[in-house]
Amino acid sequence: MNRIGIIAGGGKLPLAIGKSLSNSKFLIKFFCIESFSDFNHYKNYDFVKIKLNSLSKIIKVLKENEINKILMAGYVKRPSIKDINFDLSTIKLIKNYALDSKGDDKLLKAISIFFENNGFKVFDWKKNCKDLFISEDLLTRVKPSKAALLNKSKGLEIFNIIGKADISQSIIIQNKIVLGLEAAEGTDELILRCAKYKKKGDKGILLKLSKYKQDSNLDIPVIGLDTVINLKKNNFEGIFLEKNKCIIIDKNEVIKYSNQNNIFIASVKKK
Repeated sequence: MNRIGIIAGGGKLPLAIGKSLSNSKFLIKFFCIESFSDFNHYKNYDFVKIKLNSLSKIIKVLKENEINKILMAGYVKRPSIKDINFDLSTIKLIKNYALDSKGDDKLLKAISIFFENNGFKVFDWKKNCKDLFISEDLLTRVKPSKAALLNKSKGLEIFNIIGKADISQSIIIQNKIVLGLEAAEGTDELILRCAKYKKKGDKGILLKLSKYKQDSNLDIPVIGLDTVINLKKNNFEGIFLEKNKCIIIDKNEVIKYSNQNNIFIASVKKK
């Protein structure tokens, strides 16, 4: 059987994917990136620590562990010129992708091409992890209000423009006015930032979608419990997630909290 290596950044997504694939009888080994992965999450699993400063060493470790295919998941910041001890392969990748404005999607794609050129195919995990993606129209007992539906429509109009420009996955809309777009800070910080811009009127909503040119194997829109907690704390009504494109980490716990705190979670298809 093929041995799949999961190159794991921050957050719980790598572990969720690994568990799902293991349930489908795949052999999984985690390669956890230092400074990003929380090693405590992997103590009961087969994992190896790796550093991003040498892609050549990562290739060596993958071969030593007889890995056939890889996938990358979890949060990783772009490499910085301030970092030291990069090997030649890593320096070339940073020079070509990490220090310009091509966007995270193209950086991730460049990394995947690097691995493929070194004999490791990028595993299309999505078709084997359909249980992770939201497919329901409404996930909570709480339903979006008419105002929330109007905000959703406005958000979809805006996303039709920004999504094609590789700008953002998330938008917050209140009173049919965009309060903010997700930048490098992430979804939870977006919620906190936009809370201070709210005016009288409806509560406002979060809309989270995949970008039009997004590599669906490498950069998946994800929310977790912190997201809905922050929505509640800042008096937002709920969240629309793209159907069959977004993942909820600890899904049952998130839905339970949302139901208890009058937060809706619904799906949407983008234009």
